[in-house]
Amino acid sequence: MNTILFTDREDAGRRLAEHLKGRHYLRPLVLAIPRGGIEVALPIAQALDAELDVVLARKLRAPSQSELALGALSESGEVYMNPQFIGLSGGLKAYLQEERAHQAAEIERRVQLFRAVRPKAPIAGRSVIVADDGIATGATLIAALRSVRAQGPQRLIVAVPVAPAECLPGIRELCDELVCLHALQEFWAVGMHYERFEPVSDERVMEGLAEHLASHAVVEGHAVHAGTAPG
Repeated sequence: MNTILFTDREDAGRRLAEHLKGRHYLRPLVLAIPRGGIEVALPIAQALDAELDVVLARKLRAPSQSELALGALSESGEVYMNPQFIGLSGGLKAYLQEERAHQAAEIERRVQLFRAVRPKAPIAGRSVIVADDGIATGATLIAALRSVRAQGPQRLIVAVPVAPAECLPGIRELCDELVCLHALQEFWAVGMHYERFEPVSDERVMEGLAEHLASHAVVEGHAVHAGTAPG
């Protein structure tokens, strides 16, 4: 079913921001899952006057089916496997070791790029919102959430525009709140629900982080909008 729900990722982010505004947050931090998540996270961070950073996780791709996730790898090195792929045969185990090494190298490459623009924001004791442009299998988001939860946020919220309804119970178990604008019974691919769903480059992620950081002074872990004095 090809139902267009959003013009683009920015449109999705603005709609999510409307659901998240008007609440009390403790030193709010919005974490984007790059690359596509940055365009969704930016309007949320702007609306909440929150800090913006990234949380890195990578899909572990199935052989010959790069869009199918066997699981995912977090920046901390933890592997999450989709339940249907637990107990792999010997051949697939060897492939998975190679894929894990490949994705770990890609995470490290992105760490070097993104952290040069935006040093890692502290997470402990804060209201943290993890945002992405949608959920497919949920593996990448689950890996990211486990990594974030281990760092002790005060409250952990997930904000996504669209997802298959069947994967949401597993996501809810890992966060304090899940905001999903459209939970669909029939789901094929995230991009099918956007009018425009162009690839997002590393350069765009860095640009978005730099732009937002420039508009916020960071004082002892608190985001303070540029032009205002910290309280």
